[in-house]
Amino acid sequence: MTTDTCIEFKDVVAGYKDFMILNNLSFQAKRGTITLLLGPNGAGKSTVLKTLFGLLKPRQGDILLDGVSVAGASQKALLAHGIAFVPQGRNLFGQLSVYENLELGGITLGMKTTHERIPEVLEFFPRVKQRLHSPAAALSGGEQKQLEIGRALLLRPKVILIDEPSIGLSPMVVADVFKLLRKLADQGTTVLMVEQNVKSALKISDEAIALESGRLVLQKPASELLADPHIERLFLGGAHTTAAPAAATV
Repeated sequence: MTTDTCIEFKDVVAGYKDFMILNNLSFQAKRGTITLLLGPNGAGKSTVLKTLFGLLKPRQGDILLDGVSVAGASQKALLAHGIAFVPQGRNLFGQLSVYENLELGGITLGMKTTHERIPEVLEFFPRVKQRLHSPAAALSGGEQKQLEIGRALLLRPKVILIDEPSIGLSPMVVADVFKLLRKLADQGTTVLMVEQNVKSALKISDEAIALESGRLVLQKPASELLADPHIERLFLGGAHTTAAPAAATV
């Protein structure tokens, strides 16, 4: 494993009861980069994030973070390792204020540290900062997604796992979210992302990984994949028919 590798999956098998989604999945994601997970519905993209964040436990294989095994670790332990997860959809307490939602995001830090870090996080989100005392439910979809990301940033994570951040957002807000993720990666945070808006996501990503049936079928620089005329087919399925030889490219 190279010294700049942050996340490594090694022959991971994971799924639900007797139905396995990830089938001997192996890949690496470099530190301080955005790695985009691609593939058709059911390929295992979201399952990768859930398994890394401890919502699913691997049946086989290993997951390493900075060379240390975190497979099967509790979510509390994973947070301590510096992993934050922003799941798909809205995951806020709608009746609580923006500030109260941020306080809950830092509950593992203690209130003193949380209150010290909230102003730092809000500098990334000027629109949210203006609505500190509004109920979270009163925020626009874009503001809510920014609040979710801000809540994750309170932990000063080494790794951010983010699942479909563009769902329900306007193109302008999506551009803002992607710009923020790029900025975080440039500052050293490792981002592992699932995103349906493939072309826009590739523009801000460093590496792209295509999955099919829970297996790696392609890994290459995002810029190369963006120029690939078969990009839509890779996203919708059939990646193995043209891309399997590239799986060894890292």
